[in-house]
Amino acid sequence: MSEVNVESIGGGPGDAAHTSWLELSAGALRHNVEVFRGLEGRDGTSPPLGVVLKGNAYGHGLAQVLPLVHGLVDILYFIAPQDALKVREHERAQGLSPRQVVVLGAVAPHEAVVLAREGVEVVVPDRGWEDAVPVLRAAKLERPLRVHVHIDTGLGREGFTLEQIPRETQFLVDARDVLEVVGALSHFANTEDVTEQGYALAQVDAFETGLRLLEGQLGQGRLQRHIAASAATLVLPRARYEAQRVGISLYGLWPSAETRLSARLVLGEVPVLKPVLSWRCRSQVVKWLPADSYVGYGCTYRTSEPTRIAVLPVGYYDGYPRLASGKAHVLVNGRRCAVLGRVMMNHLIVDVTRATHDERPVTATLMGRDGDESVSAEALAGWAQTLHYEIVARLGTHLRRVVVE
Repeated sequence: MSEVNVESIGGGPGDAAHTSWLELSAGALRHNVEVFRGLEGRDGTSPPLGVVLKGNAYGHGLAQVLPLVHGLVDILYFIAPQDALKVREHERAQGLSPRQVVVLGAVAPHEAVVLAREGVEVVVPDRGWEDAVPVLRAAKLERPLRVHVHIDTGLGREGFTLEQIPRETQFLVDARDVLEVVGALSHFANTEDVTEQGYALAQVDAFETGLRLLEGQLGQGRLQRHIAASAATLVLPRARYEAQRVGISLYGLWPSAETRLSARLVLGEVPVLKPVLSWRCRSQVVKWLPADSYVGYGCTYRTSEPTRIAVLPVGYYDGYPRLASGKAHVLVNGRRCAVLGRVMMNHLIVDVTRATHDERPVTATLMGRDGDESVSAEALAGWAQTLHYEIVARLGTHLRRVVVE
C-alpha cells in the first residue's frame, strides 16, 4: 500500500478539497497598528504600543499573527506562559531583538523560573506569589524575575485592593533579590458598555492612588503603568500611560457600538479599523431540492419552491455557532445566501438558488467580504446571541490559517 501524505489532505484556498479556512490580512493588521500609533499619550507623545495575543491571538492564530506584529509593536501580552515563550523561540529562530513580553495570567513557581531565565515578565495579583519566592531563590537566577503589580480598581477580579496594598505587598520588598517590580497595571470594568465614563474615571483615580501607595511601599520611583485596553485607548486619553494594551481592536474589531460612538465624540472622527480575518469554505455538495423538502435535523426548515442548496463542510465543531441556525447568511459570488435549518456539528446547508446557475462547487464566505457584501463577526455574534469576542476566540485551532496581503 502506498503512503498517504496526511499534510496534503484538507486543502486550502484554491484547493479542490472540501474544507474551510481562515484568511488573515497582513495589510489590515499593519493598518490597525498605525491607527493606534497615531494616538497621543498623556504627555502628547505616542506611548509604547502593546498588543494582546491571548486566546490564540483572539482566534486568529498565534503562529500566524506573531511574525506579523513582532516588528511593529513594543510589548506583547499573553495569558499563558507557554505562549509567551513562543516569542523567544521565534526571536532566536529569526535572529530578532527581544521584545518586552508580559504574562497576564496565572504562573506556577516552576514556570516562573523558566520565564525569569527567558526575560519574560509576569503579573503579581496577590500574595500567592510568596510561594514562588523560595523556588526562585533555589534556582540561583542570574537576574530577578521582572514583575508588574496588579491593582484592583473596581473590576473585582485579580489584583490588590487599595486597602490590601500597604499590608500585603511587603513580601515584594523582602524578595527584591528574585522579584524586581518594574510596573503596575489594572483593568477597566465597563469602558465598552457605556458612553459616559464616570466609573472608568473613578478607576483611574483609584489606580493613581494605588500607584502612590505601591511606590511608597517599595520606596522606588516611577513604574511602567498600563491600564488601557482597546476601548480605553480609543476613548479615554487620561488612561494612556506608559503603554497601551490593545486587544480586540488590533484585529480590526470594535469593542462595542458604544466605543465607536464615543470615539467620534472624543477623537472627532471614527478611526477606520480593518477586520483582519475572513472565513471561507468550499462546498461539499451543490444540488437541487424539490419544493416541500425538509432541510436538516429536526425538519425545522421546508422549501417553499425548488431550491438549489450548497452543503458546506463546516459546523459548530469548527466554531460556527449553532444558535445562528435559521438566522444567519453567508456570501456566495457576492450574494447573501440564507443558512437553512439547523447548524450541524460538521455541516451548514445554505440556499444558493440565486447565487449560482449550476451545480458546480462554490466557495462561501462565512465571515468577511465578497464583492460589495460582507458578513462581520458582529453580525454573526448577533445571530448567535453572543458577542464577537466569543465568535473569533472559539474558531477551531484545527482550521487552516493563511496570511494574505
